[in-house]
Amino acid sequence: MHRALAQFRLDPMNFILVVLLSCVWLVLLPQVCDFWHRVLLLGFRFLPLHGDLGLARHHLTGFISFQIPYPRMEPLLPSPQVWWITCAVTLALFASSFLLSGHLIPLRSLLRGVLLVPATALLYFVFLPASFPHTPDSYMKGFVTSGVTLISIVPLLFGLTYYIFPFGLMKKLFLTALTMTHLALFLPLQVLLQALLLQKTVLFMPVLYIIFGMPVNILITVAFYSWGMTWLFKSAKRL
Repeated sequence: MHRALAQFRLDPMNFILVVLLSCVWLVLLPQVCDFWHRVLLLGFRFLPLHGDLGLARHHLTGFISFQIPYPRMEPLLPSPQVWWITCAVTLALFASSFLLSGHLIPLRSLLRGVLLVPATALLYFVFLPASFPHTPDSYMKGFVTSGVTLISIVPLLFGLTYYIFPFGLMKKLFLTALTMTHLALFLPLQVLLQALLLQKTVLFMPVLYIIFGMPVNILITVAFYSWGMTWLFKSAKRL
């Protein structure tokens, strides 16, 4: 029977697993933040980054507190040279979309949709450059906080969408732990890469936020979920 037609029952063990993984994550979160802090410090040491690290303290309970590290740097408006180079690259990519063959229409449409973001940013910084309301500090702080939030709700997301299927307790535990671990290792590297671009100019911030920010982390989560959905059910037998 196809999984779309299979019946399932809400097992109390699924709820226990969600609570257990969430509690373990919250207990380990201070150590994870310390690990991120060390990775970011190494990044500032070996990469051409100019700035320092800030710490945003959060308290969940009287027993659990943690400090989220994030890069801090001066906000720089785009220079004429950076603006024209970005504009030229955007126009070149848009022109290249017309070279894609007919069977690549979805890719062509996706590319043009993505290019709409830098095109809008370019126009904004022509007419209203001084009124840009965001700084790299506030952006990076919010970005890391969003990453922590996403990792924290992974057990609940999988509990509602993956645990309802009879994959077996160990498979559910493995997939959830692997997804959270991957996101936790990926986040500081993603932050360093974005910091390298943001220190050049805030012109890149809309693209980093809308295209290469949390949507990438969400797609990673969906990818792990999709991989897990290819596994055999607990009761399935190989023919």
